[in-house]
Amino acid sequence: MKTIIALFAAATCVTTVAMAASSTDTDFATKAAQAGMAEVAAGKVAESKGASASVKAFGKRMVADHTKAGDELKKVADKSGVSLPASPSPEQQQVNQRLEGMQGADFDRAYSQQMVKDHEEAVALFKNEASAGSDANLKAFAQKTLPTLEQHLKMAQALPEGVQSKAH
Repeated sequence: MKTIIALFAAATCVTTVAMAASSTDTDFATKAAQAGMAEVAAGKVAESKGASASVKAFGKRMVADHTKAGDELKKVADKSGVSLPASPSPEQQQVNQRLEGMQGADFDRAYSQQMVKDHEEAVALFKNEASAGSDANLKAFAQKTLPTLEQHLKMAQALPEGVQSKAH
């Protein structure tokens, strides 16, 4: 009888962990991880190819902040039983390749516009998880990280031609 109770308790624990992260939570974690990796990659390009000091500094900040957030997301995802991707999405990789092929003012303009677009999407993604997420760990991560992403969006809009991304 004790064996049956122990097995039932173990099965309940496994079921609880598996159910903690819904498909919406898993989708959030996947997209957040990919976006973070894409920001780090693009930030490194900005540090080396940016023409303006503000673009170079913003790129450096993206590398630092998104590396930190990515490390934290890995820990949170592990607790929630969510596997994260190892690289940005193919679309994000294409954007980074396009940016790598640019330089000077053209790079600054394209990077600034991409950062506004990316951070608008990230803010929306994190707001949704922060308000509607069902996994407590991922929801708390989204709530904690959202103000930083909102700050990044404002910073991106202040970059050369960054605000103009909204018109495109």
